[in-house]
Amino acid sequence: MTKIRVAAAQFFSGTDPVENLALCREYVRRAAAAGAQLVVLPENANRVRDYADRAECWARSEELSGPFVTGLRATAADLGVHIAAGVDLRGAAEPVVHIASVLIGPDGEVIGVHNKHVLWDYEYTLFEPGDEPYEVHDTALGRIGLLLCADGIVPDTPRALALLGAEILCNSLNSRGPDEFRVHVPLRAMENRVWHVAANTVGGPEHEWPWMGGSQIVAPDGTRLADAGEAEPGLVTADIEPAAARDKRMPGVADLFAWRRPDLYAPLARPLDEVPAAAMYGPAPADMPPRPLPVAIMQVSFSRNTEWTVRRALGQISHAARSGARLGVLPELFCFESGEVAADPARAAAVSRDVLARIAAACAEAKIWVAVDLVEESGEGYHSTVHLVDDTGATVHRYRKTHLTDGDRAWAAPGDSLTVADTPIGRLGFMIGDEVWVPEIARALALEGAELIVHPTAWGTPEAMHVAATERTEENRVHLVSVNRLDDPAGLGSQVLRADDFVPGQPIAVMRYPTGYWTRPEFEEQLVLELDLRESNDKMMGHHLDPLAKRHPHLYGSLVEEATG
Repeated sequence: MTKIRVAAAQFFSGTDPVENLALCREYVRRAAAAGAQLVVLPENANRVRDYADRAECWARSEELSGPFVTGLRATAADLGVHIAAGVDLRGAAEPVVHIASVLIGPDGEVIGVHNKHVLWDYEYTLFEPGDEPYEVHDTALGRIGLLLCADGIVPDTPRALALLGAEILCNSLNSRGPDEFRVHVPLRAMENRVWHVAANTVGGPEHEWPWMGGSQIVAPDGTRLADAGEAEPGLVTADIEPAAARDKRMPGVADLFAWRRPDLYAPLARPLDEVPAAAMYGPAPADMPPRPLPVAIMQVSFSRNTEWTVRRALGQISHAARSGARLGVLPELFCFESGEVAADPARAAAVSRDVLARIAAACAEAKIWVAVDLVEESGEGYHSTVHLVDDTGATVHRYRKTHLTDGDRAWAAPGDSLTVADTPIGRLGFMIGDEVWVPEIARALALEGAELIVHPTAWGTPEAMHVAATERTEENRVHLVSVNRLDDPAGLGSQVLRADDFVPGQPIAVMRYPTGYWTRPEFEEQLVLELDLRESNDKMMGHHLDPLAKRHPHLYGSLVEEATG
């Protein structure tokens, strides 16, 4: 494979576009001197945004033929490099301004422009979101997709670009959130198996919340090849192999594109007002009372033998009910040891029938709901199935795992639906284990109105817990209850993430990260938490950004089409 060198620059643009152009040129020169063939600059590299209103934003913004872009084009031609830069560009008529990423080739010609589709909070008061179809640009370096900042704090734009064949994502940011560096940028590389070159603004006025920097270059497997830190201006470079992004396999899991199920993702492309979540857009109604749901994380899985394990679970169910829980969740295939189901799925299904009957009796006696993942036999074969048992002992909903890992395929057949259980205790969605790596699952469940996602799991890596699961709550504003096996490969505990209400005046870090709760690893524990389902009915991520309502579903055809290669 051919290697290329890429660079990400981070700095703070002031109020003088002439000085900012000189600053950009200096960073590009430094990158070129270091051998970089592609240089990514931050969002609004042309000028800091201190605009009072849209009229001033228009007056101070650039045109594609203006001096700032023309200067960058000359720099690219002089040095023979590709440049991706964030520039606030005037639209067709005053006062429309778009936040744009401009990709310039080594001949100085503009290869492509992407107008930011998802804006961050205050940006909706000054700019218009782009609405053009996604485009991937064939270049001498590889296939490049452009995005900007908040385009990447939701899954849709990076996913669409990757499905269109992008090998490199060039991401220009202007972010004050610590989540870009820790969650959004690495995850969009990992879940799409692409290279991600992200350049953010850093610093700023001394007594304001600083722009967070964290410019980085991330490999398709999530390895951070270089980062510029979060405090000072800087430039980082790394050598990458663009063609490596054509391999979509996540070792130990699956080919992350081949296991997609576009036939199940219809909600993603439905008009905004034609999904159940439309009733949840925006802040929660002022007159909506709290809707507390005490949930028990019952961290118990195979130990000693099956009977011992089942008795431990029955004891957990009784204790959870005495502790006030209304819903208990058990880990992925909790009563089987590793490899047992694949060795004899018929026996596992027979054991599961007995275990389900005993859990149902325990639920009826204790008056508690329980979600339990077991082996189910059907006419199609065997399934990893979450059974939702109510407080009378009746199984009221089943979810058969729809996205099978390489290990699952040895014994399991896939389910055929992503549905939400509308129950007296809330609207519940379900996913199992490594399905956390599929952004479409949680997205579809959120659009179908889920208030809480039940997630029996066995964490394979720390990133599955701390990056992928965190993102599923943040990008959908829905509670996520991940209950982990004691013998998981990553050696982690269970995790609960709250959707959290947006409260004006929140510190930015608090606003951008869902609140998390954890249990200790490798130890039988129970944690009872009261989750307020009202919070999942508050979809605001800021004053103006609702990550469900601000989507562009008419552009998401590639998300629901069968892959052809």
